[in-house]
Amino acid sequence: MKQEHRQTIVLMATFLFVMIASGLVSYIQLNQPSPGANTNASPAATGTTENGEANAQKKESGGRSVISEIFGTEDSGTAASEDSWTASAAKVTLRFALAAFLSTLLALRPRRRMMGTMRNPYVAQTQILLAVVTAAMMIIVGDSTARAFGIFAAASLVNFRTNIRDPKEITVLLICLGIGLATGVGRWQVAVILTLFVLITLWTLEVFEPAQVFRPMEICVETRNVDRTHEALKQIFIRHRLNSELRELNREDEDDPLGKIVYYVNLRAVTNTDRLSEEILSADSENIDSIEWEQKESNTYLYR
Repeated sequence: MKQEHRQTIVLMATFLFVMIASGLVSYIQLNQPSPGANTNASPAATGTTENGEANAQKKESGGRSVISEIFGTEDSGTAASEDSWTASAAKVTLRFALAAFLSTLLALRPRRRMMGTMRNPYVAQTQILLAVVTAAMMIIVGDSTARAFGIFAAASLVNFRTNIRDPKEITVLLICLGIGLATGVGRWQVAVILTLFVLITLWTLEVFEPAQVFRPMEICVETRNVDRTHEALKQIFIRHRLNSELRELNREDEDDPLGKIVYYVNLRAVTNTDRLSEEILSADSENIDSIEWEQKESNTYLYR
């Protein structure tokens, strides 16, 4: 199984598990009887009271479905004051998990493989986190126009003038902004859950990151026997599962006893060129004269 497919399955399974768990907790909390119920009343009175409470709850809910009750489509401020802490936390977690699950479907969707191109993992990670932080912002805003203008004013203070290689860090900056806003308006449960949820999401995303980030390198090997060295290079590239492309192959002749082999190779971020050079030298030490590495600008990602 490819690393990208494994990441998609793990992420979707994680978010789906969180959705089911938080949905069950929210459903159980919604169906719990009120703590002030009279337990010493007669059976007839109890039945009448229960029927009256059930009818009152139906009137208050306005005929909403169970899904609407669990997701809490009413005003977030009203829901936060009426629900218990457990029910409120379960609803917030469920919303974050649903946003992350749906954005994972879009960000890591299967693509038709094109020669020489691959998906940029940083962009996919950013798309997932953006859905989560947007859900958090909407929970904080609710139906309050003043909060909406406050978030707009706070976001306008952030200037992205520094060239950040990983766009995921910009999203983390927005998440920190959301945590501060949630804490400032008294929605501390949203701030805590957002922090824990993003930490788990980041950890899951970054576990697969070393195998998805590549360094484009150009390797130039001068050798006395081009055919033998070329075969050794291909075997090493296959052994390490490296994406390689032959760029130049000059055979040795009478005027120049040294031939040259140039390959364009995508190295993983954890791959050490010193160890790889030693392995290439040991594979054909009799013929190889020099090995030179040069880092190139990446043109393989669909998004820079």
